[in-house]
Amino acid sequence: MEYSPPPLFKQGASARFKMMVFACISIALLLADSRVNALSTVRQGVGFVLYPLQKIALLPRDAIYGMGDYFSTLSKLEKQVSTLQQQQIAASQALQQAQLYQAENNQLRKLLDAQQRVPGKSQLAEILYDARDVFTRKVILNRGTQHGVSAGLPVIDNQGVVGQVTRVFPFTSEVTLLTDKEQAIPVQILRNGLRSVAVGRGQSGNLDLRFMAPTADVVVGDILITSGIDGVYPAGLAVARVVQVESNAAGAFGRVICAPLAGTERNTALLILMSLPDLPPRPPEEEPPVKPKKKGKDSAAAAAADTTAAAAQAPKEVAR
Repeated sequence: MEYSPPPLFKQGASARFKMMVFACISIALLLADSRVNALSTVRQGVGFVLYPLQKIALLPRDAIYGMGDYFSTLSKLEKQVSTLQQQQIAASQALQQAQLYQAENNQLRKLLDAQQRVPGKSQLAEILYDARDVFTRKVILNRGTQHGVSAGLPVIDNQGVVGQVTRVFPFTSEVTLLTDKEQAIPVQILRNGLRSVAVGRGQSGNLDLRFMAPTADVVVGDILITSGIDGVYPAGLAVARVVQVESNAAGAFGRVICAPLAGTERNTALLILMSLPDLPPRPPEEEPPVKPKKKGKDSAAAAAADTTAAAAQAPKEVAR
């Protein structure tokens, strides 16, 4: 009986032979490529053909890396946005503070200019707060008797008259505004010199020009200034502007409404005039005239009356 090798052995020998052939071919190609660089074109072509396959094979890896980068970038962006928001808030607060300081600086400059224009001594005072009584128009300043402030002194700003000091404490003082119902100030119209009295209207924030005839020469837009006849406010200070004129033909007077030019709503500091205007002394009071003695029958009747009065008093003295 003849021996025959198993099929697997035959197949193994054939495979080994093929591998040896492929190895020899590979070695030959490597030697050829290293010596004469003959396979560079083939390599480039193969790489070009296999590049799409490589990209497709790397898609899962790139997707995983991309998701990680996305979430990492998102977290960084959230932190940056939070930091930028905080910086924006801080910058906005700093800008508002700078604008406030600039407004206060401009106001103080205007008050200093007004202080140079107003005759007499004056001093700056800061507004601390409004009075607690909501039915009055008053503010509290940070100047009192320790700073030489006394009741009755006028208070102004760079636009005109604000009010008058009505109460004084050691370190603070109370100023009643012109718009208070209890305040009145003598004024005159700058255009024609017509004099009147401006009285506050309370919460409305305006003034009434009292005691004006219906035919008085007053028009909307007229500027009112202090007349100086009260001995408190210096003459020539701006007070208000006429905003409404009502003529009442049936009554004795017309109604004129004015808006004050100055005010505490736009100011944080005011100017107190420390010296009242100098006025000439009042003339002495005249003595009552002496009545002349009556002559004739009138004088005789007067003498008889005096005699009768003396006789009536005589018995009383004797009885005593």
